[in-house]
Amino acid sequence: MKWFISALLTLACTQLFAQEVDLDKLDNYFEKTTKDWGIPGMSVGIVKDGQIVFNKGYGVMEVGKTGRPDGNTLYAIASNTKAFTAFIIAQLVEEGKLEWNDPVQKHLPYFELYDPFVSSQTTIKDLLCHRVGLGTFSGDIMWYKSDLTSEEIIKRIKHLEPAFEFRDGFGYSNLMYITAGEVIAKVTGKTWGVNVQERILTPLEMKRTIYSLQQLEPQGNFATPHAFENNENHPISYVDWEEVAALGGLISSVNDMGRWMIFNMNHGIIGNDTLLTTDSRNMMWKMHNSYTVDRTKTNDFNAHFRGYGLGWGLADYYGRLRVSHGGGYDGMISSVNMIPDEKLGVVVLTNGMNAPTAAVTYYALNAFLGEEEKDWSAEILEQSKKQMEQDTRISSREEKRVPNTAPSLPIEKYAGIYNSAIYGKIEVKLENNTLRIYFEHAPELAATLEHWHYDVWKINWDYTHAWFSFGTVKFNTTNNLEISGLDFDVPNNDIFFDELKPIRVN
Repeated sequence: MKWFISALLTLACTQLFAQEVDLDKLDNYFEKTTKDWGIPGMSVGIVKDGQIVFNKGYGVMEVGKTGRPDGNTLYAIASNTKAFTAFIIAQLVEEGKLEWNDPVQKHLPYFELYDPFVSSQTTIKDLLCHRVGLGTFSGDIMWYKSDLTSEEIIKRIKHLEPAFEFRDGFGYSNLMYITAGEVIAKVTGKTWGVNVQERILTPLEMKRTIYSLQQLEPQGNFATPHAFENNENHPISYVDWEEVAALGGLISSVNDMGRWMIFNMNHGIIGNDTLLTTDSRNMMWKMHNSYTVDRTKTNDFNAHFRGYGLGWGLADYYGRLRVSHGGGYDGMISSVNMIPDEKLGVVVLTNGMNAPTAAVTYYALNAFLGEEEKDWSAEILEQSKKQMEQDTRISSREEKRVPNTAPSLPIEKYAGIYNSAIYGKIEVKLENNTLRIYFEHAPELAATLEHWHYDVWKINWDYTHAWFSFGTVKFNTTNNLEISGLDFDVPNNDIFFDELKPIRVN
């Protein structure tokens, strides 16, 4: 009977919003946006005043198949997981197992950064707001498709060079969230996954949200990730992020993420249970790291501030607080946006790289807020196309190729073992008179090397990768033409092979 009454209230609430906001119009817009962007599939969820008032899927779950996503379809939410990690840390602070200003080395003595003083001063809070001095995405090559443990990754961070002074800038650091996950495991004696299950997923009844690929097939109804290459979407396999799940390992649906948004906008209270204190809520939504806003120009949302809290991005949106985050996984892009004062939230999950998450979010938020109606999809899609056209990193390298050159040495001389301080062994082998390259901790990065020019070789990857395609590797030599090391050039925005700097060891 209680369930029936609840269902009636939900239906009445949905009908009320349907009168205030034309949900059919939103539905048609999202459908058109999916087609215009050429994204394989997308699910959209909207919450208002404690209820999920809209959830629907568009496109297909996999290119070449007919299955259509819905509100329960699973997608990797990637860095939208970071808010869950910050939440667990907040609970541990409340329980007295941590302090926000605890030095990380108090819990992980092996934690080291580029400088001993910085290493000793970095706190739990610093881990969660991207201000330790590392550049954005620096070191992601260490964990990407890697079999290294979190501890092994953390022990290698000290070899990365800083991009700015400690606490004097913003450098989005997945490595610091890996570290936060290890702190959680250390102080609780349980993995990050078990903690997120017990502390969040079970209490919030997020029954379809998972943190392990082993749980994917049993759950069913999941989208397939896609790479975008040569203007086409190509299905690719899921990548296992369970070891580094604290930075982005959750797989969820818009319905479950709707529950998460409602819970957050209710400031950590679910039913009669308070899972988050007022102090913790304020700490997580306090701006700990600010971004510059150009105050000499107008912007689309009349925004006056932007920054990062703990696991959340913060800004103002037409004078209202906006709490948000985005996520990027191999072949899947997602976003979560909340306007807490209005109890309004939008989550967009997609299974492609060329994703209209911002366009869908802005159109939906503005419809509910009564703000300017604008074809965000057309505007942002045009901007995206221009950016892609202006990205000449690959074409410029192809144009600079010098034809009809030869390597400096016989091909067998290039084979050998090379060591990267931040990574480990990288081996070049001669197989059937062809050079092959193998990454010790990431078998999926194996590739065949094709002579490009001089001592530079093109990397022909064995597998299709979402974040990069074209790449070359240069064999460095001494004055005596002895090979000393490798320089990678793999143009992309996320996985920086140039940080590897391998040195020949045999």
